[in-house]
Amino acid sequence: MSEFLPLLEQIWETRVLTNNGPFHQQLEARLQDVFDSEHVSLATNGMLALTSAIDASGLSGEVITTPYSFVATSHALALAGLTPVFVDIRPSDLNIDPAAIEAAITERTSAIVAVHVYGNPCAVAEIEAIAERHGLRVIYDAAHAFGVRYQGRSLLSHGDFAALSFHATKAFNTFEGGAIVSRHAEGKRAVDSARNFGIADEVNIPVVGTNAKMSELNAAFGLVQLNHFEDVRRRRGAVDRLYRELLGHIRGIDLIDIPAEVEPNYSYFPILVRDTFPVSRDALYDALKAQGIYSRRYFYPLLSSLPMYRDHPSAAPGRMPVAEQAAQQVLCLPIYPDLSKTDQWRIAEAVLAQAHV
Repeated sequence: MSEFLPLLEQIWETRVLTNNGPFHQQLEARLQDVFDSEHVSLATNGMLALTSAIDASGLSGEVITTPYSFVATSHALALAGLTPVFVDIRPSDLNIDPAAIEAAITERTSAIVAVHVYGNPCAVAEIEAIAERHGLRVIYDAAHAFGVRYQGRSLLSHGDFAALSFHATKAFNTFEGGAIVSRHAEGKRAVDSARNFGIADEVNIPVVGTNAKMSELNAAFGLVQLNHFEDVRRRRGAVDRLYRELLGHIRGIDLIDIPAEVEPNYSYFPILVRDTFPVSRDALYDALKAQGIYSRRYFYPLLSSLPMYRDHPSAAPGRMPVAEQAAQQVLCLPIYPDLSKTDQWRIAEAVLAQAHV
């Protein structure tokens, strides 16, 4: 708080509260180094970051995406008048399956919206090779992927656009906020117009846009948070390692491996409650909740099962068996920098108790 108060006083003195103010510009500039990109645009939240990237892409028709994500992914497409085409995911990392993408492409396909689930990288090389062969745009829903590096560079440097969330639950947050990373300068110009009502200059408004600009208060908080991100990553990493020690040996509980070429942000700790575990995922969820341990069935239900999507041909039950299984088996355990070893032991013991039911 002591770091934030001087910035708050500066906002009060300048009377600049929003609309690309000085803290907004400073945070965009600092994030260029984090994202290995000169083309960063801040946004009000992750949902509007994604919709701004979609609007800037000029898409039409169908967009291939994953059913295994937060609802903002598919809603952003639906709000743009696009048809989401759901395909299955890979069992290894729960990210969209490139082979399923290729099989779903039609003459109406204009883009791929892939999600870096839990911050674990999609098969970016395969996805972008498919997109190049078929002339498609690639947008990554990178809501979970702040600070993630893959093969020595920022994961956010992949794709035509990558959209991030800076919601309060994320490893890096601005209370509420988001950002778009564009591959090219013209992409950033289109995004900046899309997030500012479609305005090009003082007298020209050539496209329909929205108001998705970040406020000075959120940007100032982000500048403070950025100073502590590497410490937050380190402490989250310690929590992740202890969970793996405590839970990795339990029969019927599987963990998702982090590839050696990935520097993660440890945003989530998902476990998969397999059929060989004595109780179901939902029963384990209820047992933990009864002890004051709040896990999340993340992501459940599948997007393809929601009422506004379930009638799409791609959403038919049985078409995406890996995603359907994951939605019934994944449970994300509490993870945050201040989670104590004592509490982690208590969580592990609660899981282990159900292993002996």
